[in-house]
Amino acid sequence: MKVSIIVPTLNEELVLKKTLTQIQQLSPHELIVSDGGSTDNTNPIAQKLSHRVVTGSSGRAMQMNAGANQATGDILLFLHADNRLEPESYQKMLECMKNPKWNGGAFSLCIESDKWSINLITLLANIRSRYFGLAYGDQGFFVRAEVFKNMNGFSPIPICEDLDFYRRLKKKGPVILLKEKAHTSPRRWIKEGIAFTTARNILIAILFGLGFPPRTLTKWYLAIR
Repeated sequence: MKVSIIVPTLNEELVLKKTLTQIQQLSPHELIVSDGGSTDNTNPIAQKLSHRVVTGSSGRAMQMNAGANQATGDILLFLHADNRLEPESYQKMLECMKNPKWNGGAFSLCIESDKWSINLITLLANIRSRYFGLAYGDQGFFVRAEVFKNMNGFSPIPICEDLDFYRRLKKKGPVILLKEKAHTSPRRWIKEGIAFTTARNILIAILFGLGFPPRTLTKWYLAIR
C-alpha cells in the first residue's frame, strides 16, 4: 500500500527541516511539499528533503489539493509543517487502511507541552473528536486517493477547510479515529495566548457549523488577531 504524504507550507523554515526529516524515517512512497509562496528558506529545505515540491497560490486547502493532484499513492496523508508521527502511529494507519471498510480517518491529537492548560486542551480536543466527530487538520487526515478524488478534495475555502473536509469524508462512508497520536507544536497557543487561541478556535468552529460564510469568519479572524 503506497502512501503519499503531503505537507502544505508557507514560511516554515524554523520547523520544516525537523518535520521532513522525521517523515523520511516513516519511509512513505513519496513526500510532497506544497508551498504557497514562501519568502524564507522553506523551498530550499523542501527541495532537499522531499521527493517533490509543488508551488502555487497560498491557502491551505488549495495547497493540499495541488499536492494531492501530483500524488501517486493509494493513501493520501496530510500533515502540517509542525506535525510529527511516531512510526507506531504510521504503521497503525497502514494496518487499518488495509481493511477496505475504511475510507479514511484521523489520529488523536497530542499538543507537545508540559503546561497543564495545554494538556487539558489536548484532552478536550480528543473528546470532541471521538464523541462529536469533529477533527482538525493538525490531527493528520488520511484518505484513500480514489475517495479524495471523488470528493473533489478540500473545498477551496479560506478557513475551516479541515472541519468541512472531515464532515464530508464521514458522509462518504466509515472513517476511523485512531487512538494513536499526531503530535503538533504548541507554538500558536504560546504565541497568541492559550485562553485567547482556544476561545477563538471554538467560536470559529461553532460559527462555521452554524453556516457562517468562511470569508466572513476569515475577516473576523484577522481582525481580532
